[in-house]
Amino acid sequence: MASFEAEWAQLKEETSAGSGMRLASAGGGSAGGSGGVKSKKDVWDAAASDVEKLAGNAKKALTSLEKGQKGMGKGGGAGGVASLAAQHELYGSWKHYLDEVRGRCEGLKGPLEKAGRTQHGNDKETKSLFDKLGDQYKDTPAVGGQSRGR
Repeated sequence: MASFEAEWAQLKEETSAGSGMRLASAGGGSAGGSGGVKSKKDVWDAAASDVEKLAGNAKKALTSLEKGQKGMGKGGGAGGVASLAAQHELYGSWKHYLDEVRGRCEGLKGPLEKAGRTQHGNDKETKSLFDKLGDQYKDTPAVGGQSRGR
């Protein structure tokens, strides 16, 4: 059985091997105020498809993580193993993270599709869809180097 890290790396590689995440205006237009940026519906649709795949991969990773957690208990108590308690805490944080990744991807798919459909139309409405998503899902704070309580 492959380790969680190996499976996660494979899922990420499979997702990036597809059409890839790219800006809707990638490869188009020139700089300046002459309307040189061009947006193509198929690129928006490809981005929506990619985030849908990423949501599916996060779900697969979560299923694998949950499968590996079964029967492990929480540990830590009288007679429990301290490392098992730490592993359970780590599992909880990864479960939360993967649930958030999946939720964000599922929430992003619709606005990307809508952006492709309305690329020449109502920019303000499309922007508000992305802003609402940003309000719901905050980026994960940077780790490492922070002084905790100092």
